[in-house]
Amino acid sequence: MNSDAVPAFDVSGAVAVLNQTLDFALPNMAIVGELANFKIAKNRWVYGDIKDDDAKLRLFGTIYDLPGPLEDGMMIEVFARPQIHPQFGFSLNIMGIKPVGQGSIKKAADLLQIKLEKEGLFAPERKRAVPYPPERVGLITSSESAAYGDFMKILNERWQGVEIEVYDTQVQGEAAAEGIIAGLKHFSTSSSVDAVVVIRGGGSTDDLAVFSIEQVVREVAASRVPTCVAIGHEMDISLAELAADLRASTPSNAAELLFPDKNDVARRLKLKRKHLGDFVSSHLETKTANLDAVKSDLVRAVEGVLDGKLQDLQHAKAMLEAFHPRATLKRGYALVTTQNGKLVTSKSQLKAGDGLKVTLKDGDIKTKVT
Repeated sequence: MNSDAVPAFDVSGAVAVLNQTLDFALPNMAIVGELANFKIAKNRWVYGDIKDDDAKLRLFGTIYDLPGPLEDGMMIEVFARPQIHPQFGFSLNIMGIKPVGQGSIKKAADLLQIKLEKEGLFAPERKRAVPYPPERVGLITSSESAAYGDFMKILNERWQGVEIEVYDTQVQGEAAAEGIIAGLKHFSTSSSVDAVVVIRGGGSTDDLAVFSIEQVVREVAASRVPTCVAIGHEMDISLAELAADLRASTPSNAAELLFPDKNDVARRLKLKRKHLGDFVSSHLETKTANLDAVKSDLVRAVEGVLDGKLQDLQHAKAMLEAFHPRATLKRGYALVTTQNGKLVTSKSQLKAGDGLKVTLKDGDIKTKVT
C-alpha cells in the first residue's frame, strides 16, 4: 500500500477527525434495541449497552436524560449523538431515551409508579379541590386534535362564560414531553387560570407513553394551579393522571367533571324557587296565625285592664260619694259658712252681727250671730 495516499494522524488527531466526520455525516441517530448492563454511578452518570442478537453499542448519559427507572432486558429507543472519547472509545451519548413495545413501556411505568408512590406523589391527601366550575381554564393539548374538539363540544353544551387559554403543543412524539412540561410551567408562573387541564385522545401504548415519563409526572404534581388530566380512553391510565388533583377517563369526561349541566342547574333553580315560595307562603301563614293569636290575647288583656280600671273607678266613686259633704248633710248635719263663703269650724271665727249661711240637705238658711 502506498503510504503517501493514506491520511496519517496521531491518535488524538484521528479521534478529532472521526468525531468531525460523525458530526457532519451523522450528528444524531435513533436506535432501537435491548437495554443491557444498565447502571447509574454517583447518582448522576448513566452507563449501559443497547444490543440485539448480533451487536451491541455502549451508552453514556446523565439521569436527567432518563424517562424514569429502567431495567436490563427492556426494549428501548435511544436518541443519541455518536462520539469517540479520547480515553474510553466509541459510545452513544444519550440525548433522549424511552421504552418501546407494550411490555417494556408497562414495565417502565410500573417501576416509576412504585418509585413515585413511595414519595407520596399519588397520595389522596396531597390532592387539591379543583374549582367548580372554573371561570378560567388553561388547556394543554393539540388544538387540531379530536380531544380538543370533544372537550370544547361538551363544555359549550354544558356551560357558558368560561375563558379558555389553550397552550398548543404536541401530545405524542419526541417533542411532546418538552411541550407539555413547558405548558404546565407557563400556567404555574405566567397565567391566572383557576385550573389546568391536560387532555389527549386514545392511541397505542407508545403514543400515550409520554404521559408516564417521570419529568412530565413530576411537573403535573408540582403545578401551582389545580390540575385535571384526561388521557386516552376510559381504560387507559397514565401516571400523570394519578399525580393530578382530578383524573378524568376521557377528554369529554373532563368537561363533564369540571362544568355542570346548565339545563340541570336551571331545573334545580326552578325547583328551589318553588320550594322557597312554598316556604315563604307557609311562613307567612304561620306568622299571620301567630299575629291573630297575639291580637286576640292583646284585646283580652286590654279589656281585662279596662274592666279592672272601671271597677276601681266605680269603687272610687262610691268612696267619694260616701265622704261627700252632701252625704253628711243627709244624716242631719249642717254646713256653716260666712257671707264670703269661708267655712266656719270654730266660734272663735265669729263675732256678734256676722252674717252666716247654714246649708241643710234640702236648702240654705241665712242667719246672724247674736
